Amino acid sequence: MATSPSGLPIKTIPGNYGIPILSPIYDRLQFYYFQGHMDYFKSRMTKNNSTVLRMNMPPGNFISPDPRVVAVLDAKSFRVLFDPSKVEKKNTVVGTYVPSQSLYSGIRPMAFLDTTEQLHSSLKSFSFHLLASRKSHFIPAFHKTYSSLFDSVEAKLASSPVEFNSLNQIAAFDFTCDAFLGAVPSEVIGPSASKKAAIWLLFQVHPIVSHLSKFIPWPIEDLLMHWVPLPPFLVRREYKALEEFFSKAGESLLEDATSKFGLSRHVALHNLIFMTTFNANTGFKVLMPTIVKWLAHAGEELHNKLAQEIRSAVKSSNGEITFNALGKMELTKSVVLEALRLDPPVENQFGHARMDLIIESHDMAFRVKKGEMICGYQPLAMRDEKVFENAEDFIPDRFVGDEGKKLLEYVYWSNGPQTVVPTVGNKQCPGKDMVILVGQLFVAHLFLRYDTFSAVHDGMLLLEPRMFFKSVKKASHK
Repeated sequence: MATSPSGLPIKTIPGNYGIPILSPIYDRLQFYYFQGHMDYFKSRMTKNNSTVLRMNMPPGNFISPDPRVVAVLDAKSFRVLFDPSKVEKKNTVVGTYVPSQSLYSGIRPMAFLDTTEQLHSSLKSFSFHLLASRKSHFIPAFHKTYSSLFDSVEAKLASSPVEFNSLNQIAAFDFTCDAFLGAVPSEVIGPSASKKAAIWLLFQVHPIVSHLSKFIPWPIEDLLMHWVPLPPFLVRREYKALEEFFSKAGESLLEDATSKFGLSRHVALHNLIFMTTFNANTGFKVLMPTIVKWLAHAGEELHNKLAQEIRSAVKSSNGEITFNALGKMELTKSVVLEALRLDPPVENQFGHARMDLIIESHDMAFRVKKGEMICGYQPLAMRDEKVFENAEDFIPDRFVGDEGKKLLEYVYWSNGPQTVVPTVGNKQCPGKDMVILVGQLFVAHLFLRYDTFSAVHDGMLLLEPRMFFKSVKKASHK
């Protein structure tokens, strides 16, 4: 029997793609409406007794050219997707579907570029510059925006439970733009600014989402969202408003992009819109309610521990949340990482094999041919029982201490291991550290303000858990 370089037996990849056209459509309905994402992958993994298998990845016909993928569903095989020498990431950010370039004024944003494309290096260098030059603005911008959000939560709680997501949609967009650009879109564009960003996002990701409204029957939603692309001209007005806002608010950054990184203003502008609105803002829109979900699930005992840690760290920094104070919040950081492990903002990663490959799971090896699309489902890879004990459970202190830190190399939410540093030569999120920072800021503000709170999870809203605050208990001491 043939073996891999590390000595594992090489097996034929199990699974099949079924009947062309019909099977991909059937699988799409299973994925979105009848089984759900997790059970869709789990059922096929169980059926084939393998964590590496062939399957169809929705949305399938007729909206994507080829639904066939090799799925990698364990922590070891998933890592192939982070190796730029083995996989090509050109036009794979949304999987088997590629949005129209008309949504981006005719360009391909950095997320759609492969690492071998020169423009990718220039744009990623620009993104690092953006983050570094605006780092000192993150904490004050967050404090301003989310203090106002919690004021609204308290005011609305007097009459009924408060939906967090609608408030967070506005807050996340205002905070992101204020932190990156020094301008608040709800003040410049108006109260509808975040809705314009959300509508533009929907036009990009509609083929890969479902359950947009409980009032739309699934057959109608599937017909509208998953068969043909929504025409980009329908969102032209929303995008024009974003373009005008970013062009003015980002003037100095755009000058840097042209003078320091050799980018045209057009390419820099539309990448700035994408990085801020699609990457950062959408990530925060999903991250905050996800943290609320797991904190509410954990309950008051964890809340007390977090309050003690956060208040002690802030007290040692003259009563202010600083980078130094955040560095002392080990449990708080672990909570954020555990939430990202269980519910990463982006569920799937994709790439095409650059060459004939051998992919290894924990106990088998498999041959993948050049050009085949590889798909990894992160929530399963990061719930691998061979890596994480009680992998399905939310364990707040999982990443605390030396043993906890050893597990960080299997936390993949940022399109790369938590232990790896983003570079121009990889596809890891350039704002990886900022996301953790913002997650910690959110938890810190929550427990500086409250001793405890209660909230309920009421299904999904686009890509995020829909959360309702039911009660808050004001902090007994600061």
